[in-house]
Amino acid sequence: MIAYIKGTAVYADGECIVVDNRGMGYEVRTSSSVCNKIRMGDEVTLYTYLYVREDTLALYGFLTREELRIFQLLLGVSGIGPKVAVSVLSTLSVEDLYYAVISEDAKSIARTPGIGPKGAKRLIIELKDKLDLTDLGIGVSEEEPEVSLSPAGDGSQIADTMEALIALGYSNGEAYRAVHKVPGADSMDAEQLLKEALKKVML
Repeated sequence: MIAYIKGTAVYADGECIVVDNRGMGYEVRTSSSVCNKIRMGDEVTLYTYLYVREDTLALYGFLTREELRIFQLLLGVSGIGPKVAVSVLSTLSVEDLYYAVISEDAKSIARTPGIGPKGAKRLIIELKDKLDLTDLGIGVSEEEPEVSLSPAGDGSQIADTMEALIALGYSNGEAYRAVHKVPGADSMDAEQLLKEALKKVML
């Protein structure tokens, strides 16, 4: 099992990177977002996953262990293979995917080529219990206390603010993230919370 590859990036085409390690070039398939962050000549470390099937042997790699973990979770979703999993991570950042799944924002996930509305809903169902915002370092702290949020309207100022943001054209995931990042959101009235959430969503 190859846990990671460390070396010099010598080639990238948007779908894969060739990493030179002691004179041997490793072709590592990855997301376009990873490719866009790497310049030729950069020293890189890619955390890898070896995908093996009867007719396929491919190495996939990512810049962080969390990206790799999400890739592996995506492979466990019914109907999703490595190409679609990479496509998801090319369309959405890890953080955006977390918020989309937790807020049941199928529309944002369905923008991924190869997913579609039904696939997005299935992905949410299969991943929702496996993702926690604290894994991203987003949780309880003195600066940003944790906010209890629900995608469904329940009459609270939080639900009302999310509905207002969605009505303004923001996705469920964007609304969820904006409200979650407002310190003390659960103690504000809806008008004040909306003003603060709009500042967050525009960042």
